[in-house]
Amino acid sequence: MKYGITLISIVPCRVEPADAAEQVSQLLFGEHYKVIDERAKWVKVRSAHDKYEGWIDRKQWSPISDTEYQDLDKATLSYSTELVSLVKDNQTEQVIPIVLGSSLPNLENGNLTLAEKSFTLLGDSSLAENISRDQLISNAFVYSNAPYLWGGRSPFGIDCSGFSQLVYKMNGVNLPRDAKDQATMGATLSFIEEALPGDLAFFDNDEGNIIHVGIILADNYIIHASGKVRIDRIDHQGIYNPEIRDYSHKLRIIKQILD
Repeated sequence: MKYGITLISIVPCRVEPADAAEQVSQLLFGEHYKVIDERAKWVKVRSAHDKYEGWIDRKQWSPISDTEYQDLDKATLSYSTELVSLVKDNQTEQVIPIVLGSSLPNLENGNLTLAEKSFTLLGDSSLAENISRDQLISNAFVYSNAPYLWGGRSPFGIDCSGFSQLVYKMNGVNLPRDAKDQATMGATLSFIEEALPGDLAFFDNDEGNIIHVGIILADNYIIHASGKVRIDRIDHQGIYNPEIRDYSHKLRIIKQILD
């Protein structure tokens, strides 16, 4: 088995080994993975964070050892808290831009070692831990107006489940990559009136398939990625979009992930 880690800001993960193939997810700086298949110019990876699979360009693969992969699984995780920060490669003096929510395993006094390279963080960070619902909502607000991008996981392009996943990641909770799988987590609430800020609301299509997720806010509002990360009203029917004067998403289920 081969392993790798992301040492650039964002690596696109594609459904097939081709540049024109659909992007299904992204890897952010500091996220590690297993290599499960290879082609001449591509490697298929399985993310350690959420077990999601996709093809990445071989030139964007930074190999690590089995031992480092196992150590990273147990590492104390911090994350970048600014829309864009910089990390400096201490050997080459080059700087790498990283986006909000990037992983900084075993960060200590602003320094970390990945793939036998020493880096210094030039920016702010925080431990990924269960702090509070208020902090989770604060993290969500930082993504406000981020453009929607299928498969995206950054403030410069993000999809609905990538948004909920990253916000929860920064609070020490690992969620699956897709909304339908996130909906299997946590405790089901019977009524929207029971929901607390930070709970997840899921929405389905006419066939009953869950296709959307958002993070519930106080006073019957929700923040979600639809066109952009936006705040709308929510009730027992679903999400009401004032711009179209209609419901944009039909409510299916509400899940409480946090205690």
